[in-house]
Amino acid sequence: MSFEILYEGRFLRLLRKGRWEYVQRVTADHAVIIVALTPQQEVVLIEQERIPAGGNVIEFPAGLVGDSAATVNESLEATARRELEEEAGYRARRFELIFAGPPSPGLASETISWFRAYDLEKVGPGGGDGGGENITPRLVPLSQVDAWLSDYRAAGGRVDPKVYAGLYFLMRESSRR
Repeated sequence: MSFEILYEGRFLRLLRKGRWEYVQRVTADHAVIIVALTPQQEVVLIEQERIPAGGNVIEFPAGLVGDSAATVNESLEATARRELEEEAGYRARRFELIFAGPPSPGLASETISWFRAYDLEKVGPGGGDGGGENITPRLVPLSQVDAWLSDYRAAGGRVDPKVYAGLYFLMRESSRR
């Protein structure tokens, strides 16, 4: 069964296939999320404004794969490396693919690959690529992250639910040591 384009903008298109209507990115349909701890056992998070969510949101560093002419042939891991440095100001010696899957399978065709970054080194301020991103890196001790996130939400902040999925992997890894 073919699909019908209901709307196409600069970054998104709305499609219909049978009874399903869903969103597809125009420039890229794959993203990466980076789950990382500093050498001081701090979780690397970012805070940035998300207009659809109505304000700032706490997230893991992340980004689209191949969404520009400069990154069109970039690998998943290369995207993870670039996004970690751009958004949080860290470089990692090693990346490990945790898993990949659809973050919102009833709404979008996008797939996300989750990477665990190891052996971090601070190399810059983070904050985004300078192209309009307004990102604030947030480092939170792993032992205090649940309380920190709870306080953030209690103050009216928004937390991307994917943060809790990433914390599951950090906590599971931590408990194995």
